[in-house]
Amino acid sequence: MADHVIDAKNRPLGRIATEIAHALQGKDTAKYERNKIGEGRVIVKNVGELKVTGNKFEGKKYYHHTGYMGHLKTATFRQAFEKSPKKVLEHAVLGMLPKNFIRAKRMKRLIIE
Repeated sequence: MADHVIDAKNRPLGRIATEIAHALQGKDTAKYERNKIGEGRVIVKNVGELKVTGNKFEGKKYYHHTGYMGHLKTATFRQAFEKSPKKVLEHAVLGMLPKNFIRAKRMKRLIIE
């Protein structure tokens, strides 16, 4: 059971998210099976120093609906990143994993420091 340590300092968000999703699925091992959770954990360091290219700081938006009529909450990437860079990375990785019953189990093996 191997741990993957990834340093996020000055690296693009999408590149790191794909690397994490790849490792969480276990695709980097010889024993990869698509219906298994995979081996090891992924530890990410320096999340607050991620790099984002283009106009994403102001152009990318995150939406959340509270469940009440007219309560669609919107936050820019800058607002979400300042509030919690950890949540931004988790959201990116969650979107890159297959949408099935083992996605939550794989996300539990992601440790962001």
